[in-house]
Amino acid sequence: MELRTAASPKDVKHYTTERLREEFLIPQLFVKNQIKLVYSHVDRMITGAATPVEKELFLTAGEELRAAYFLQRRELGLINIGGKGTVTVDGTVYEVEPRDGMYIGKGKKEISFASADPEKPAKFYLNSTPAHTTYPTVLIKREGTPSDGVVIIKPENKVELGTLEESNHRTINKYILPGQVASCQLEMGLTHLEPGSVWNTMPCHTHDRRMEVYLYFDLPEDAFVMHYMGEPQETRHLVVRNEQAVISPSWSIHAGSGSRNYTFIWGMAGENQDFDDMDNIRNEDLL
Repeated sequence: MELRTAASPKDVKHYTTERLREEFLIPQLFVKNQIKLVYSHVDRMITGAATPVEKELFLTAGEELRAAYFLQRRELGLINIGGKGTVTVDGTVYEVEPRDGMYIGKGKKEISFASADPEKPAKFYLNSTPAHTTYPTVLIKREGTPSDGVVIIKPENKVELGTLEESNHRTINKYILPGQVASCQLEMGLTHLEPGSVWNTMPCHTHDRRMEVYLYFDLPEDAFVMHYMGEPQETRHLVVRNEQAVISPSWSIHAGSGSRNYTFIWGMAGENQDFDDMDNIRNEDLL
């Protein structure tokens, strides 16, 4: 597990491109037959990925957590951006289709990941935060019929925003948030931009009560996203490629524009779970 410390905005304004990438960019998460994890001191968020191909992968706590098992004091959210796979939680097997998500509650001890087809492996993107109580483990689907242990994203949590004329026609799918899937502090969702649209989260905002992590994907090899970060009057940018993630501290804006349309997963943790608790920044005030 890689460790990342928190950074002061006063220091970040002096960073070189290399240092900025070192602190905030997670360049490689999806590694064949491995679980990769990055532990950030910013709200204790763990960002990671499990990429099972020929073998089943087991999630362990490691020395960094000083815990008997990974979810002893944590909760976990995931979204599968690859082929069909399975997640086994304390002996219960969940079939996780592409773009399905899961919430796994505090106290679950044995968690493993597998792919249905090694030629089309699953790619499980993971966000984990500290937890104070246990909420039910559920499989989250965008379409279908709810059943025991299966939650379907509610129509009001599929939000279409923007226009092609403004280059930001997108659909926000909210997977984990109050009123749909209970959690202690973790929120997760997936936003897809339509062809011809490249801007996300613009006009931009900060939310000093929560940090955020973005995973960008659905990008061809020669494409990229310019991820904008920093204080509103001290903005910086990161060039982000396919299946790379960015840590966004609570004091930073987080917006992007791509060389083409793309998809991204957002995960949040912090003081509250109010999705609309944002401090909006006018475009004319950015520097």
